[in-house]
Amino acid sequence: MSPADSAASAGHLAQSIEEYLAEHPAAALLEDGRVLFDMRTARYAVSESHGRCLLQLWSEERNLMRTVVEVQQRAHCLRVLTRRMGAAKPQALELVPTSDRRTPTARDAARRNYQRLLERALTRTFPGSKVDGMRSAMDLEHSFGPAYTRGRLLRGTSAEAVIGVGEAESAGTVDGILTLGILWLDYCRQHGDARRHFGGLKVIVPAGAWRTTAERMAWLNHAAADFQLFTLDERSEELSPVDFRDTGNLESRLVHAFSAATAIERCQAGIDRLLGLTPPAARERVEIRPRSATEVALLLHGLEFAHVRHGVAAHSFAREDEITFGAGANETPLTEESEALGRELFERLFLSRHADGMRTDALFRLQQERWLESRLRGGIAELMPSLRGDLMYTQVPALSSGDRGMLDLLTLDRNGRLAVIELKADEDLHLPLQALDYWIRVRALNDDRRPAAGASRPLSAFERQGYFAGVEVSPLAPRLLLAAPALRIHPANEPVLRYFSPQVEWEMIALSEHWRRELKVVFRKRSGDARV
Repeated sequence: MSPADSAASAGHLAQSIEEYLAEHPAAALLEDGRVLFDMRTARYAVSESHGRCLLQLWSEERNLMRTVVEVQQRAHCLRVLTRRMGAAKPQALELVPTSDRRTPTARDAARRNYQRLLERALTRTFPGSKVDGMRSAMDLEHSFGPAYTRGRLLRGTSAEAVIGVGEAESAGTVDGILTLGILWLDYCRQHGDARRHFGGLKVIVPAGAWRTTAERMAWLNHAAADFQLFTLDERSEELSPVDFRDTGNLESRLVHAFSAATAIERCQAGIDRLLGLTPPAARERVEIRPRSATEVALLLHGLEFAHVRHGVAAHSFAREDEITFGAGANETPLTEESEALGRELFERLFLSRHADGMRTDALFRLQQERWLESRLRGGIAELMPSLRGDLMYTQVPALSSGDRGMLDLLTLDRNGRLAVIELKADEDLHLPLQALDYWIRVRALNDDRRPAAGASRPLSAFERQGYFAGVEVSPLAPRLLLAAPALRIHPANEPVLRYFSPQVEWEMIALSEHWRRELKVVFRKRSGDARV
C-alpha cells in the first residue's frame, strides 16, 4: 500500500471512531466486556500519523494508546481492532452506546421482577384499591419505554395513574420518571373509561433517589392533579411517602462573575499563537470566549476547539500559558511536536463546520446545541427584542447538592426580570423538566436577597456575585424560555409543559430548520395559552 493509500485508510478509521463518539456522547469503551473508559468523563485523541491511525484515551484512573488496524460496525457496538506497541496479535476493543452492561435477558428479567414486586407493594399499601394493567412494554407512539413500569390504581369510580422505576436502572433513567409519569397520567385521562376520573399520579422511585423528582414535583400544577411521590425499598418491599413540599433548602452555589476583557488580556499570547495556526481566511469566524478569569476558549460555531489557561509555571512563580487544541474530549497540549497536528485539525475543522457543511461529517455534527447557542447569542436582540442581548451569560454554573448543572443562557428582559433560556438542537423528551431544574435554581438564587454594603436595597445572589453590573435585577420569578428547531421539538414536550405550576411562566420558541443560515421564529407557545 502506498503512503497516500495508508494515510487515507488511517484517516477513514479515525473518522469512523470520531463519528461514533459524536453520535453517542455517553459511550463506553470495553475490553473483554469490562468498561475501561466512560466517554462522558474520559478524554481521547484519534489521529493519523505516518500512515497509522493512533487512538489515545486517558482519565483519572488510566491511560491507553493503541494503533487502530480495523473498525467493524456491529449491530450494538463499534468493534475496534487495535495493536499494542510491540504486540504481535491485535486486540479487540468495543465502543458501546452506554456503560450499562446488563445483557438484554438479564435486563428484561430484572424489569419483570420489579413489576411483580411493585404490584405486591401497591396491593399491600393501598388495600382498598385494585392494581390494574401493570406493564412495561415499549410504546414508541406514546414515548413509553420498557425501563418504567406503569399501571393504574382503581377505587370505585376514581382512579390514579402509577409509574415506578427499579434501582437497577441508571440515575438518568430514574431522574426521567416524572416526564414519563406526566405523559402516562395524560394518556390515562385521554384513553380511560369516561365513567372513571383519573385524579392523580403516584410516582415510585428507589430509596435514596428521590430528590430530583421531589424538587420537580413541587413545581407542577397541583390543582390539575394530585401528585404523590414514594420510595420503594426492594429488599423490604416497603413503600414510603416523600413530602416533596419539604425537600430542604436548595444548596446552590454561584461562581463570582469575572472580567472577560481582563481574562482575554491575560491569555493574549496563547490566543495569538493559536490564531496563527488557523486558516487566515477563516480567522474572522473564530469566537473568543473567556471561561474563567484565567481560561479562554476559542470556538467555531459553538464548538470549543482550543483553550488557553493562564497559570503558575512549575518550580517557579512565573506565569505561563497552557495551550491545548482539540474538539470535545479530544484535547491535546500544543507543543512544537504537536503543532503540525493542530494546524491540520484546524484546517479540517474550518472546512467541515459551516452552515452548508456535510451533515455526515462528524465535525459538522458535534455539539449542535452549542452551535444553536452561538447563533442565539449573536441574534437574540433581533429574535427576541424584549431580552437584553448585551447582558447575557453563557454556561453559568448553578451547582446544587450532589449534582451539577449548567444553564445554557441567562439574561434579563427589558424590565430587569431574569430569563432562563434552555436550548435543544434535536428532539429531547425530557427538555421541559430539565429546563425546570435550571429555573428552580435561578429562582432560588434570585430569592436569596441580603443587605450589601453601599446598596440601598437587599441584593440577589446574582448581584452580590457581580452579575448584571449596574442593573437592578427584578425580584419577580424568572421567565423560562425553551428554544428548538420547529421539527425537532418532541411532541411530548407540550403535554408536560401544560402540567407546570402557573407560577412558572414559560414560552416555547420554535425556530426555522435552517437556523444555521437564518435565525427565524416559526411559532411560539406560552404558558397562558396552554393549561390542563
